[in-house]
Amino acid sequence: MGVGRTGRTRAGLSPALGVLLLSALWAMDSLQPDLFPGFGADALPSAERQAVLFSIFAVMAAGIAAVRRIRFPRGRQAWACAGVGLGLFAVPAAMETLAQGWVSALDRVAVFSLTPVFAVVLEPYLEGSEPRRGRAALAGALAGVAGILCLFPLDTPGSLRAATALGALAAAALAIAATNCLAVRLARNLKGGSAMPMAALAGAAASGCFIAATVCAPRTAWRWSAAWSELPWLLAVDLPALLLLFWLMRRMAATRMTARFLLAPLLAILAGMALERSAPPLRGWIGMALLAGGAGWLLLARPENTEEEKMVSLKAPTAGWPRQPPPAD
Repeated sequence: MGVGRTGRTRAGLSPALGVLLLSALWAMDSLQPDLFPGFGADALPSAERQAVLFSIFAVMAAGIAAVRRIRFPRGRQAWACAGVGLGLFAVPAAMETLAQGWVSALDRVAVFSLTPVFAVVLEPYLEGSEPRRGRAALAGALAGVAGILCLFPLDTPGSLRAATALGALAAAALAIAATNCLAVRLARNLKGGSAMPMAALAGAAASGCFIAATVCAPRTAWRWSAAWSELPWLLAVDLPALLLLFWLMRRMAATRMTARFLLAPLLAILAGMALERSAPPLRGWIGMALLAGGAGWLLLARPENTEEEKMVSLKAPTAGWPRQPPPAD
């Protein structure tokens, strides 16, 4: 029985650490100009930068799948994998572009903190989880949103365009939550025990969208020197974050994965406090406490009913009860 508990603890702890590392990489990306100004921050327009990143990511994921001899999905499953790249990356980027100039960076953080709330509501229907777990996690997601609003109060839109931009960002958060739920379900149904084929197809679809956006932009000349200056950061931070995101999809439910939208701002705030050696007001401490509590609840409160945990429970039956054979199909 002790072995079973240890196995379940390790199975749950490793993905949780993965989400924490992913959030730290996201926080580093937002603090790049302050932490590493020599890496050419904002040397490329956003669409070009994303096109380079996802092209490299798609090639690397496909290479990993090829080396491990994992078959790529076909037919509707392949199209679904490509749709993951659109829902997680391309559509939110388009929505952010529409909102650019009308919504501040802090307001964008506040709106995207709604992603865990949307995931909690959608997960029972899109991923196949039990509604009870979703209702229990809703308190943690709402606590995280309250913490974000304490730290970054959302400005009331002063015009119809600003309200439309805010609605576009909310739609982007909804798209990310829904796609994350579907991607987790899809990743667990893939053959081969790896999400790298899905990552390759999703990265290729996202890359194609960003390349098309770059070509259609008024300025189509690529600045290769700027691309080379940003390449070290892309390889050191952004690329590992994408690989880690898809690695988590087979090991963690979407609700727990979206805790990254709460942890990343928290880590960025803590890093900024350390750099500036400043202390926030009481409202800031309350916000960070709510943010940490909400993210921690989403991440650690409930174990996942993954295939790995089911195998562990089968290998370690409850003491005092005979092990029953599996039911016939």
